[in-house]
Amino acid sequence: MKKQKLIKEIRKIGKRKGVQVFLVREGGNHEIWQCGEYRFPVPRHGEVKEPLAKGILRNVEEEG
Repeated sequence: MKKQKLIKEIRKIGKRKGVQVFLVREGGNHEIWQCGEYRFPVPRHGEVKEPLAKGILRNVEEEG
């Protein structure tokens, strides 16, 4: 999954839950995003492997 598509899906989840989604900081290999009170890393690669992307989305849905 393209990273931009992953971020778009994360923002959709945040909007549906009524919480803010934003980039906290950028690191060398990862960006730290926040959805509500839940912070999570997203790889800075252009392409994120499908199982990892699904795991991130699942965690944001549950925790965010």
